[in-house]
Amino acid sequence: METNQQTSITDPIKTKDLDLNFVAEIKQQSGVNISRCLHCRCCAGGCHFHMATDYPPNHIIRLVQLGFRKEALESSTIWLCVGCNTCSVQCPMAIDMAAVMDALRQTAIKEGAALAEPDILNFHKDVLHTIKRHGRTHKLEIMMRYKARKLDLFSDFVVGTKMFAKRKLHFRPSKVKAIDEVRKTFKP
Repeated sequence: METNQQTSITDPIKTKDLDLNFVAEIKQQSGVNISRCLHCRCCAGGCHFHMATDYPPNHIIRLVQLGFRKEALESSTIWLCVGCNTCSVQCPMAIDMAAVMDALRQTAIKEGAALAEPDILNFHKDVLHTIKRHGRTHKLEIMMRYKARKLDLFSDFVVGTKMFAKRKLHFRPSKVKAIDEVRKTFKP
């Protein structure tokens, strides 16, 4: 008795689609030698957002190493990384993934890559705006700007009240004393 099995055949990888200089470009831009990655996946084990991303951090490194420029620059992972450095602390090679993700985000913006998270760039701009204004992030201001732009003010109301109760959100921003020093970093 024969079974009717269909095999799925994927398109072969074409070397003309690979950017073999991509790893050197990201290394130069981030200051991180990602070729040292052992692909042990410790970074993924430490990442708080691993389940929400399309690739774990070490897969992003592998995409860059192999020259998959488009896939790396269009992934949601580079935008969902919050730069907490938990992955870097877990990494036996001390690879600064936050710097790598930042270099990838900058490259994606510069090249006009399709963003996997459509409104994430505006969110990042809101975060930077509060840092420029107060010297550090003001979560309530960031959240209110984002929600107002989306015309979605009340969907997270319950979560917001819980954050206020736990003192995770504050009505008034705290400011750093040397605000002029912080603002200098924003000048070209």
